[in-house]
Amino acid sequence: MKRTLLIIFVTLFGLSLFAQQTETLSIQGDHGKLSCYLQTPKIEKGKKVDAVLLLHGFGSSKNDGLMTMIAQKLADRGIASIRFDFNGHGESEGEFQQMTVLNELEDAKCVYEYIRALPYVKNISVCGHSQGGVVTGLLAGELGKKALKKAVLMAPAAVLREDAIRGNTFGKMYDPINPPEYIELWGGQKLGRNYILTARNLPIYERSCTYTGKVSVIHGTGDVVVPFSYGEHYAHDFKHAELHLLDGFDHGFSQDAEQATNLAVDFLAN
Repeated sequence: MKRTLLIIFVTLFGLSLFAQQTETLSIQGDHGKLSCYLQTPKIEKGKKVDAVLLLHGFGSSKNDGLMTMIAQKLADRGIASIRFDFNGHGESEGEFQQMTVLNELEDAKCVYEYIRALPYVKNISVCGHSQGGVVTGLLAGELGKKALKKAVLMAPAAVLREDAIRGNTFGKMYDPINPPEYIELWGGQKLGRNYILTARNLPIYERSCTYTGKVSVIHGTGDVVVPFSYGEHYAHDFKHAELHLLDGFDHGFSQDAEQATNLAVDFLAN
């Protein structure tokens, strides 16, 4: 009897090694090491699965509720994901003041190269929220549909370019022609001069919309941080895009984050 129970225990333990798991990783990025979570579904020996790169927004982290929920729902559908803190965010190295959209793009490319080399990964897609949505579009445009199967942009913050041109970022006013060394945001965070100068000249739509793969744009009509017209602009310019406007939803989809999440996951999984 004891021997039988032992065999059952060992068998179950062996099966659990191939079940869903989340691994903490450190990957070299553009401004230092990036703290990452690699979440994988149960993978049968010799099989391959699709994977999704998840990109958080400005001032957020890989622990963002939206990205975490998407990662779990993807794993439930048999899809791996990797989410990480951009430089100067969360547990990654680098200073927030040195962060720009373009060095976040470089971070994303570094993480993409890591996941592309995993032996069990088949197709790769990308999904980003807010500024992460802008980086998602730029990454898709640069790598193309042979490298990225699909792209999801959630409340993509293309407004950041116009903010820099106007000299008004999150209500902080400055001279857009000659911005200061930094502007101080909430919690003492300092947004650097180079972020503003880079954003002001960033060809967001022009670069992003060279991507010819399938795109889903998800935006709330109640978004006062990034008006939904920016999501409409993306959806119009991409060659193969679907647009989901969620009535009255804010920038973080707080009215029903699961509804927004399900739209993203269903698109990525089908």
